[in-house]
Amino acid sequence: MSAMFSLTGRKALVTGANAGIGQAIAIGLAEAGAEVVCAGRRASDETVAAITAAGGTASTVLCDFADPMAGQGLFAGQGIDLLINNAGIIRRADALDFSEEDWDAVMDVNLKALFFTAQAFAREVVARKRTGRIVNVASLLSFQGGIRVPSYTASKHGVAGLTKLLANEWAQKGINVNAIAPGYIETSNTKALRADANRNAEILSRIPAGRWGQAEDIAGAAVYLCAPASNYVHGTLLSVDGGWLAR
Repeated sequence: MSAMFSLTGRKALVTGANAGIGQAIAIGLAEAGAEVVCAGRRASDETVAAITAAGGTASTVLCDFADPMAGQGLFAGQGIDLLINNAGIIRRADALDFSEEDWDAVMDVNLKALFFTAQAFAREVVARKRTGRIVNVASLLSFQGGIRVPSYTASKHGVAGLTKLLANEWAQKGINVNAIAPGYIETSNTKALRADANRNAEILSRIPAGRWGQAEDIAGAAVYLCAPASNYVHGTLLSVDGGWLAR
């Protein structure tokens, strides 16, 4: 069974891998045997150091996904088999006050860049006549509305829809497309929520597991969706939320 979860001989590209969930996923993929390329607007030196110190292989490449087409040049001739679309941003304000600038910034990174990066990856996989995996990072707000994050909610609903559409189109081309929907995880994106005593208490009271998630809690799900164990899994949104959605 261990071979079903092995990524030996596979090469992964993880966007937004310098910290948080992206960093944890990159390290997890490397522990499963993959060579990992960490892509983001900041160098992922800490992530690469952690992987290489553990005997893995990793590198970092600068790519600012604020330009939705920035990922177009990441794949040609690079032998990438696995794409983790993790890069994302969030802006908070009441819907009555939300600006066009904040709307566009979030949609460009979280949805438009995700689609065109996935497209560039898939074109290369098909041209090489290989198989591939795409794992998009969605959110609980792919299912729910949230509060004060209109563009983030819209973008993550879009990620859920695109995951299903791309799975429909690309499954027969040998590309599995799935998504992970993290619950409330201790990252920079949730710092404001954890700092708000009332919201923090409200959130914790609904989580059956009784705690905020850690970035490392997402890594195993990513390995599974990249590994042979999930060969027949297409178009799934896998919630890793401590039971939040079941409540």
